[in-house]
Amino acid sequence: MRTSSFHSLVFALLASTSLTAIAAPVSAPEVMNAPLVQDVTAKAQSGKVDLNSADAPTLQRELTGVGEAKAKAIVAYRESNGAFASVDELLEVTGIGKAILDRNRDRIEVN
Repeated sequence: MRTSSFHSLVFALLASTSLTAIAAPVSAPEVMNAPLVQDVTAKAQSGKVDLNSADAPTLQRELTGVGEAKAKAIVAYRESNGAFASVDELLEVTGIGKAILDRNRDRIEVN
């Protein structure tokens, strides 16, 4: 009789301990946010992409209708012909038409 009472008490103690552990609030671990790196050379303070300093991935990411091939064509044109003198000179790049230029005119600048 003593043994069964003892086992009952031990069981009750263990059960209440496990319920207490499950019900206890757990604080969420603090997540350290890594600092974001900004590409200062490609984007000016105005938030526009500079055609004379942006690399192909930046052009592809920031401009509508410009994929990898067109972005590389823009960079290749700049490397072979020198810096862009105006935004309208972008029309000289193979694959860039008036529609793409008009869609992106407010996103690009020439410095």
